[in-house]
Amino acid sequence: MNTGSNDSAEVSDPAAGAKPDQPLGSRAPQYIQSRRMLHLSWQVGVFIVGLAVVVAGIIMLPLPGPGWLVIFGGMAIWATEFVWAQLVLRWTKRKVTEAAQRALDPKVRRRNIILTTIGLVIVAVLVGIYVWKFGITMPWKIKE
Repeated sequence: MNTGSNDSAEVSDPAAGAKPDQPLGSRAPQYIQSRRMLHLSWQVGVFIVGLAVVVAGIIMLPLPGPGWLVIFGGMAIWATEFVWAQLVLRWTKRKVTEAAQRALDPKVRRRNIILTTIGLVIVAVLVGIYVWKFGITMPWKIKE
């Protein structure tokens, strides 16, 4: 996966003003990292908690709730311990920042405003035709 950096120890985000991020790796306390079995147990616990949060987010995608936000929260939990999750989270942050910058481009904003206006005009015309033809009664109350 291309993370935008040749250095595997630190990755800098160009959108943040070339400020280096934290180094990759475990963020567990030094006491836990110094003991192999305790660190492995810590990693298993972090993985299970992160998995539960990600699964809850996936369940929330079709149901009411902030599904994507919860999924990214689970990824952030995994990123406290696993390098692969840190790389995925940094890549996601970079792509979201790029998309936000593209959305704020004046040409793109003008195009989006024009398309939204056209869409609203079409919806207003369709609603006007419906009200002219059927009145304010709802479709399930129409008697034919």
